[in-house]
Amino acid sequence: MNNVKKAALVFGVIFVIIGILGFIPAFTPNGHLLGIFEVNGLHNMVHLLSGIAALVASKSYRNSRLYFQIFGIIYGLVALLGVFYGDHAIFGILAHNIADLFLHIIITAAALYLGFGTPSEDSKTTDEV
Repeated sequence: MNNVKKAALVFGVIFVIIGILGFIPAFTPNGHLLGIFEVNGLHNMVHLLSGIAALVASKSYRNSRLYFQIFGIIYGLVALLGVFYGDHAIFGILAHNIADLFLHIIITAAALYLGFGTPSEDSKTTDEV
């Protein structure tokens, strides 16, 4: 398994776990996942869907790379919105705080690198795909 597929698998597992933990009150005191990141039901569903999509994409190099391209752009837009909304819910519905903003920036950078900074399928040998 190549690094992009492994990364998609790891992202998927982490996002699914985080999405589930977001629904467990013991892990979300005062609506903050692990006491740090502000979450709500919609935010948790976004994590779950992002994770499930990553797990599905991790089956192939091409799909993993495409996942990171799309995921990186979407999370980049969320991070940009986070700059404007600060500690307020994005569009009044998606829980968000400054800790989320910084995490989204890091996730965006990693995803964009994995999606656009890795070789295309055409430049890889078939045993790497």
